[in-house]
Amino acid sequence: MYHSKITGLGFYVPDNVVTNDDLSKIIDTNDEWIQERTGIKERRHIIRGEDTTTSMGVKAAKIAIERSGISKDEIDFIVFATLSPDYYFPGPGVLVQRDLGLKTVGALDVRNQCSGFVYALSVADQYIKTGMYKNILIIGSEVHSTGLDMTTRGRGVSVIFGDGAGAAIVSREEDLTKGILSTHLHSEGIHAEELIVKAPGMGGRWITDIIADNDPADESYFPYMNGQFVFKNAVVRFSEVINEGLQANNLQVSDIDMLIPHQANLRIAQFIQQKFKLTDEQVYNNIQKYGNTTAASIPIALTEAWEQGKIKSGDTVVLAAFGSGFTWASAIIKW
Repeated sequence: MYHSKITGLGFYVPDNVVTNDDLSKIIDTNDEWIQERTGIKERRHIIRGEDTTTSMGVKAAKIAIERSGISKDEIDFIVFATLSPDYYFPGPGVLVQRDLGLKTVGALDVRNQCSGFVYALSVADQYIKTGMYKNILIIGSEVHSTGLDMTTRGRGVSVIFGDGAGAAIVSREEDLTKGILSTHLHSEGIHAEELIVKAPGMGGRWITDIIADNDPADESYFPYMNGQFVFKNAVVRFSEVINEGLQANNLQVSDIDMLIPHQANLRIAQFIQQKFKLTDEQVYNNIQKYGNTTAASIPIALTEAWEQGKIKSGDTVVLAAFGSGFTWASAIIKW
């Protein structure tokens, strides 16, 4: 039995910065309204034709591979987390394999939205612990901007989300005191429709239905979110899954050196920070400048925190996420 360890991190965000003031020119909103409810000041949007979910993932992956010290030919498997694939099928995992010029390794796509990266990390962890693989590339990447209702009708959701990608190399670690100590995964599908894009979907409205109806009032293919309900559930599940991870490893809250929460809403992260009595130095948030990048948010924040020297060897790092599904997850890592 082995442990798995993150040996390389990287992230990429588009150059195109979209501020709250920029949005106020096309949506009936303003900077104060957005910051008060979300904490977001700006986000990144792709320029069509320059970036895709896959291409951003590839750019982040190249950085992670270089920092890991391995060659791309040493990658044994790919796990790609996203809710915004380039194509309905195939998924972006195989496109990354193609674009990076990797050997014919397996590629798996994870569709767990905001908790997708932690789910992907857990999958990689299990493969490495059993000895099946030695080096796994995991990616969280999202393009939200091209699928949002950028009108006043959609302002409750559209101001929140941004585009970006983060990646990690997870490698075999023989020192069982280091690396990923445990991961904890949950779901509660009874609330699936509280945060959803309903169409296109084989079980409901497919492309042919949308085209046939040609209904300008049809909102089924735009994201819907019951914001207050999601918030109330998120703060509960965040707390539960963080405590679950600590208890599984006989750790206390005081042992946390860095908490990287999914960047859903700064108010959620602040609530959790206050509940656990963590200092500003123990929690890393960057939603203010990137918005909610869903599966990309944790790897982007984790990479930035590491780049800034906020995560050091021997630190206990906690990753926690909650989102659509409902799904939620945590990971406890000894850096």
